[in-house]
Amino acid sequence: MKMLNQDEEADTEVTWEDQQNINSFSRLNMKIQNLEDQYEEKKKEKEYLDDLSSELELADEDDLVKYRIGDAFVSLTLEACQQRIESEQEILSKDLEEFSSKIDGITDSMNKLKVVLYKKFGTSINLER
Repeated sequence: MKMLNQDEEADTEVTWEDQQNINSFSRLNMKIQNLEDQYEEKKKEKEYLDDLSSELELADEDDLVKYRIGDAFVSLTLEACQQRIESEQEILSKDLEEFSSKIDGITDSMNKLKVVLYKKFGTSINLER
């Protein structure tokens, strides 16, 4: 953190509208951080399912596979297990797309607010994440 020099300070008064824009930016920033965390969790879960799917390709078709549903493990045939994994992968892919589009929308809104606020306050405001 650094102190601003006299020439860097802005003598601009913060209006109610400016404060609302700053508050909106802050809310969007918190929201995007939460969405990015959720996106990373879903992405990791999808990677685990991809690895599991690859491992199951090597399994014997006659063996039953222990499949976790909630807190319990259920014995399923290899084919049933692969179908469940495939459907879960599709759901996760859709979820990842939704998170990505939400993040992009919020980023656009934040960039618009940055333009407005930096135009008025210049270097006396820091809107970096």
